Amino acid sequence: MKSSTLLWFRQDLRLTDHSALFAALERGAPIIPVFIWAPQEEGDWAAGAATCWWLHHSLQSLAQSIINCGSRLIIRNGSDHGSLTQLRILIEETNASAVYWSRRYEPLIIKRDTHIKETLRAEGLEVRSFNAALLTEPWDIQNNSGKPFQVFTPYWKNSAAKLFVPSPVKVPNKWPAPNSWPATENVNALKLTPIVPWAENFKLSWRPGEQGAMENLTLFLSTVAKDYTEGRNIPSIRGTSRLSPHLHFGEISPRQIWHIALMYRGTQFMAELGWREFAHHLLFHFPHTPKEPLRADYNRFPWREDAAQLRAWQRGMTGIPLVDAGMRELWATGWMHNRVRMVVASFLVKNLRINWLHGARWFWDTLVDADLASNTLGWQWSAGCGADAAPYFRVFNPVTQSLKFDPNGLYLRRWLPELAKLSNKEIHAPWECDVATLNKANVRLGAEYPKPIVDLKVSRVAALEAWKTIRQLTK
Repeated sequence: MKSSTLLWFRQDLRLTDHSALFAALERGAPIIPVFIWAPQEEGDWAAGAATCWWLHHSLQSLAQSIINCGSRLIIRNGSDHGSLTQLRILIEETNASAVYWSRRYEPLIIKRDTHIKETLRAEGLEVRSFNAALLTEPWDIQNNSGKPFQVFTPYWKNSAAKLFVPSPVKVPNKWPAPNSWPATENVNALKLTPIVPWAENFKLSWRPGEQGAMENLTLFLSTVAKDYTEGRNIPSIRGTSRLSPHLHFGEISPRQIWHIALMYRGTQFMAELGWREFAHHLLFHFPHTPKEPLRADYNRFPWREDAAQLRAWQRGMTGIPLVDAGMRELWATGWMHNRVRMVVASFLVKNLRINWLHGARWFWDTLVDADLASNTLGWQWSAGCGADAAPYFRVFNPVTQSLKFDPNGLYLRRWLPELAKLSNKEIHAPWECDVATLNKANVRLGAEYPKPIVDLKVSRVAALEAWKTIRQLTK
């Protein structure tokens, strides 16, 4: 029998449709599953507090699934010496001759993985990486000029026309194990859960892990998918799949979702998978975009710095109900409805004219589905400075959006109980109510609920004037 294979888990925390695991099984040697915690290798985009909470619970779930297969997950802390050092230690301890892993696509991780692969191969090991996260590799899709796409519709049309999605692969429930196991850390030793019990309520909304992912997918397809096109815009109902954190951590593969969704003819939902693919396509080809706008002229945009207004936005205390409801949902659940994400982002970068990077950072720390590719694309789209971006002059009006997509105020009342007694019409813009109406509803603006920190109409005009300055500079 060949000497053992190290199977390095990263953001592929599942056993089903796992190409690296399947290849390790085909190799026929004992498999040693490994997870290495090395956040310093992520640079400025190390996992935020919400994703660390998710990772803690996902690792616990994965470890149990691996035990059920007669194996065990070896956890090592690489915070001091890094992943390569930990892999070398494990190779020596286990006499491993191969290391397999699933690819990641963040710029720093690509650089790290390339170095590790070259180093270990030079030392005589077999090293292989596999696609576990995407339907199509980012480098496989090009426009007619041989360049990356920057607009979603032609990208997805081109990609979908070429797309061949193999059926998901199941793996045996028993794996070859080594005669002896190396030492392992307990997941608790990684200290991934927040010291302040801010995320305790997350468990009311989420079940991290592969089984939780399949339960979410089953629930979506059985109760939500048939009305997805309309329901996905209504924040008061469960109208979306809520699969994004499971996809980010690789607890379910896009191939699994694709093949199940095919049975439901979920064209719009499949396009959402395409948007995720597009995000990774952009991040791979434009690795500077997590910190810099894709459209270089926006480097000259006259952003404002206002710590008090930024803090009000983060806390859901702007005085604009739909914005505040979204930000409170985020804080309480680690997630926010996608329609509301667009509204709160537009409010920050246009009505407040605060740099999109401040919003990207806050989302990164508080979203359980924080993903570098999707987060970057979403914020640059909102700010008008990225690929396929919403034009800067498109400013979402939170009141109009609220009236259209939450006409009965159900979403607003859930997250803003201090406004609950206002009528369905009044709750969307309480500052327009007269004093008698506010008193009747026990609402005191500036006390229980803040007055608007900015005038929506005036700030929209100011945003358009600021946008004109960079247009003039680029002429």
